[in-house]
Amino acid sequence: MDSRALAGKRCLVTGASRGLGYEIARSLVSVGVELLLTAKNERVLAQVASEFGAKYIVADLSSADDVERLAYESKAKLGGVDVLINSAGVFPVASVVDSDTGDFDFCMAVNVRAPFQLSRSFLPAMLQNRWGRIVNIGSSSAYAGFRNTSIYCASKHALLGISRALHDEVRGSNVRVMCISPGSIKTDMGHQVNGQDFETFLEPKEVANFVVNALAMDGSMIIDEVRLNRVVIR
Repeated sequence: MDSRALAGKRCLVTGASRGLGYEIARSLVSVGVELLLTAKNERVLAQVASEFGAKYIVADLSSADDVERLAYESKAKLGGVDVLINSAGVFPVASVVDSDTGDFDFCMAVNVRAPFQLSRSFLPAMLQNRWGRIVNIGSSSAYAGFRNTSIYCASKHALLGISRALHDEVRGSNVRVMCISPGSIKTDMGHQVNGQDFETFLEPKEVANFVVNALAMDGSMIIDEVRLNRVVIR
């Protein structure tokens, strides 16, 4: 794969102020991608955008109206979006008994509805241009269930389902939809994972580099979904 295929492409990265989103943005800017970053914390987001020489838009992905505004302003700032990285996510940790519908709705809004809205907004132009990439950052929780993370697991199962369906909808158009599902990563969110050794978690830079390599594939072979797992689990 040749990362030069990405040079000059316009990319929106959600959840770009920290964690995996930050590392994906770093990897993308190194191959000449024109970046637009979004997150909720304006102070941190502005610092990251300055570091990468990128544009940014502050948005709360739990708000459907804010996501629609983000999509509209993204087109205005970049002139279009060729690559969408849905990296933002929330990770509620609680049993079903200790959760409520507000927790459920918030997680589903950020982890599922926002990627759906953004994909719906940018797909028509991608299809018209016969080139586009959508990467949904899933999780090992899309393939299993774990105690005290039922809402999160449900959201990642849903994101995987949307990714699979959308991949089939756009097959043959040179618009590619991928769901990349890493196991636990050494990020702030990773510190919320109980009962596991943080030192065995995946390095976010490795995951980010995989994402960029997957995006750069422009031949007859495609990735629709992939799981990235740890060598050691303890």
